[in-house]
Amino acid sequence: MIPKEDILEILDGYDKKDLTIATICSHSSLQIFNGARQEGFKTIGICIGPPPKFYDAFPLAKPDKFVSLDSYKALLDHSDELVEDNAIIIPHGSLVEYLGIDKFESLAVPTFGNRRVLAWESDREMEREWLLKAGVNIPMRFERAEDIDRPVIVKYHGAKGGRGFFIAKNKDEFQAKMSSQAKYAIQEFILGTRYYIHFFYSPIKTQGYKLKKGTLDMLGIDRRVESNADEIFRIGSMNELAEAGIYPSFVVTGNLPLVLRESLLPKVFELGERVVETSIELFGGMIGPFSLETIVTDELEFKVFEISARIVAGTNLFVSGSPYSDLVERNLSNGKRIAQEIKLAMETNKLSEVIS
Repeated sequence: MIPKEDILEILDGYDKKDLTIATICSHSSLQIFNGARQEGFKTIGICIGPPPKFYDAFPLAKPDKFVSLDSYKALLDHSDELVEDNAIIIPHGSLVEYLGIDKFESLAVPTFGNRRVLAWESDREMEREWLLKAGVNIPMRFERAEDIDRPVIVKYHGAKGGRGFFIAKNKDEFQAKMSSQAKYAIQEFILGTRYYIHFFYSPIKTQGYKLKKGTLDMLGIDRRVESNADEIFRIGSMNELAEAGIYPSFVVTGNLPLVLRESLLPKVFELGERVVETSIELFGGMIGPFSLETIVTDELEFKVFEISARIVAGTNLFVSGSPYSDLVERNLSNGKRIAQEIKLAMETNKLSEVIS
């Protein structure tokens, strides 16, 4: 990983009055560019090949400039160009997946947030250590297929948008479906309602839901629409589908907005607070947007099955605000909130606390 001292040295050479927000043209880029523009920043879209034409349809979210690459890995060769533009990169799921953790950690361009967090997010073992130390409820994990005694969901490591996940009812079904040599984790399958809760941690803001240092916002909730998993059982029972060679798949194709029972909000903030405070102990803190991916059981118990330690695509529902972010500030998106944090850090001479 590039030392933070090197990043801060690059940042010291920036014209702080002319900072530019940059991100890859995918995932949540529209709201990132739109939010940056609302806060007065110029924007750079990083793309493969010619600039994507669809941005012409969304002028309020079209980058001021494009950097066209032959491949995402070529981004490392264009760091000088981004630095010349005083760029701060906003990481999201596509950047993590396509560039890879190692190359992202070595990228010599100032980046919003703590880039160490993405290694903890993408490795299931490290993520589990984090959640256990935070003291939140998590699904049971099975170390060996022989130990499976209930329905499980198998998840491969990394941010893959749900691709490759599968459910097995027992160890025989697990062994029949297992076909990849990639690293994976076997989790208990929890019955309940899925809530993907969008948080934002600021180490520098002083007003709001206070932590030991900084504040925590809860800006929205979504649920993922996952390829055939949400509709498949309309055409038959699980046994009938299996006989026909049809199985649920979990590739994320979209998102739906949700709100919680208001009485559950104290539990939500407690979860977010525990995860943030533990992140500070483990690796210096998870800065900016993140999502706790949870299931709420019929006993109103939260089970946290995953952390997404950067902006998630479900926040795209709320470019003009959510039922929760509107109670913080009207029309507040995650993209705008990121830009606000960078602006606040710039104005208070604290960029070093939110950039790595």
